[in-house]
Amino acid sequence: MELLPKPKQIEQKQGFYELGWNSMITIGNTAGEYGMVYASILQENLKKSTGIECAVTKGACREGDIFLTTDSGLGEQEYHLSVTEKGIVIAGGDGAAVLYGVQTLSQIAAQCGGMIACAEIADVPDIKCRGYFFDETRGRVLKLSGLKRMVDRISRYKVNQFQLYVEHTYLFRDLTEMWRDETPLTAEDILELDRYCRERHIELVPALASFGHLYMLLSTKSYGHLCEREDSWKEPFSFWDRMRHHTVNTADERTLPLIKSMLAEYGALFSSDKFNICADETFDLGSVKSKETALREGAHEMYIKFVNELCTFLTAHGKQPQFFGDIICRNPEYISRLPENTLCLTWGYAPMQREEECRLMAQAGARQYLCPGVCGWNQWVNLIENSYRNITRMCGFARKYQAEGILNTDWGDCGHVNDPEFSVPGMIYGACFSWNQEEIEFDEMNRQISHLEYGDSSGSIAGLMAQISKHSIFDWWAANVYYEKYALHHDPEKDSLLPKAVEQKGAAAEANQKIRALLQQIKRTVVSMEPEARPLVEALDLAGEAVQIWNETGAMFAAKERGEAWDEEKAFGLASRMERWFMAYKRQWRAGSREGDLHHIAEIVFWYADGLRGRNEF
Repeated sequence: MELLPKPKQIEQKQGFYELGWNSMITIGNTAGEYGMVYASILQENLKKSTGIECAVTKGACREGDIFLTTDSGLGEQEYHLSVTEKGIVIAGGDGAAVLYGVQTLSQIAAQCGGMIACAEIADVPDIKCRGYFFDETRGRVLKLSGLKRMVDRISRYKVNQFQLYVEHTYLFRDLTEMWRDETPLTAEDILELDRYCRERHIELVPALASFGHLYMLLSTKSYGHLCEREDSWKEPFSFWDRMRHHTVNTADERTLPLIKSMLAEYGALFSSDKFNICADETFDLGSVKSKETALREGAHEMYIKFVNELCTFLTAHGKQPQFFGDIICRNPEYISRLPENTLCLTWGYAPMQREEECRLMAQAGARQYLCPGVCGWNQWVNLIENSYRNITRMCGFARKYQAEGILNTDWGDCGHVNDPEFSVPGMIYGACFSWNQEEIEFDEMNRQISHLEYGDSSGSIAGLMAQISKHSIFDWWAANVYYEKYALHHDPEKDSLLPKAVEQKGAAAEANQKIRALLQQIKRTVVSMEPEARPLVEALDLAGEAVQIWNETGAMFAAKERGEAWDEEKAFGLASRMERWFMAYKRQWRAGSREGDLHHIAEIVFWYADGLRGRNEF
């Protein structure tokens, strides 16, 4: 029997519980205020797996019932699941634990059908806080329905914290110039999502840029004067510029009141007692307008003073502040200057991520979450094997240094071009390895994900998905940087920004041949998948086409740089192919997301199409 996350103790026994038309899901009187939610989830999952819709009631357990209850003898998030021939009992130490037992039983039923194998399961997570962090600002802004589907999925794998990263994609009441050309979330969206999460024992935590990464705010005429750099509002849009610049000038006395007002307005929408101020990658701090202050006090001193102001403000309003630790890890002793309840989010995304930062922050006495990533940023399909290696290492470090939680990140960077569906394996890795330290090998893990998440009896779809990105030799990051060099004249000092693989003759054709073979395997696999999971195949087909188009485009531009003759017929054909692909891409994007940065992605795509037709000089 395959269960994810893997339970701590499972004893399979002889016999079966036979689910029938008269089987009842009974909510015990102590099951808590969300007992009906647990019962409804179980009812829906059992119907999907067995075709039988069990009635729901409340009260005392009878023989043959599926009974949901709490047990004061169990700890927080700890559950026992007992399946016997005479009935099923799910007992939890709290409501969340009852829900976890429901999710485990749902996975069992998906494999057993209406004859549920008898078993005794005792389970409790290793790490108390297991979170997922989604970039809802720099590219895709998922519709509320899409966010709820994401919540359902992370609930299925017992994740209990969800953070939405926002820079400008919330409709602040007084910041109209910031969001006027965007498709922001509204207060109603957040309030509804908060309720939906709360019913599933997922804490929806606000994550708001408050220091660096404030491109849209600091690109307005209204607030551009608060940017560390001069005349930020005059600059044309650039993904690179948005990543690297737009830090607030902390020396300006008008900055702190504005940021505090944003924290107060946004934080009021959430029932969580936590708030992530982010405060990462403050690249420009002390470089221009506050340079004199930096020379007098030091940029690190300016950093910790501003972060302390925000953390103290949140603490006074009953919130536990969180912030990303990439700056403070250079001076880990500064953690003692922040309120005691402050939590450092120590991140690192390399496949062989070092533990130095985790160790330093632990030695300094920091409370911390460790933050791995699903490695989808700047890729058409996630670097799934990289995410597996990164997540397993960071979960190991979390145990070693007694971190309070894992926050698995899904960043958008340059437009969030990858479909969020491609982050699902990485999301499941984080859920599983933060729950149970027992590592499952990469291929075996993907086989189980294929079975449990996609209903793929062949066990191959997740592994095939993981191979696509290995053959991307001109990825979105390279395409964007090359575009900005020639179209926006960024980084002119570099002779070439084309990856070496693209410059090798024949490399693109060889990579694309392998992608086509993978896509054919995926299309053969579709018959073994559950019908509701099959749209993934179309998404992969479209993404595989993207990888091939950009590989060929990079190869042609590399040939141009080498001074080789331009095959005009081939170039025009590739431009037309790119435009047809992008029309399908826009349709898929809009099915699950608001417009977001789609128009900025279009600018780059059409620049390349025009370049292939000789309309652009580069």
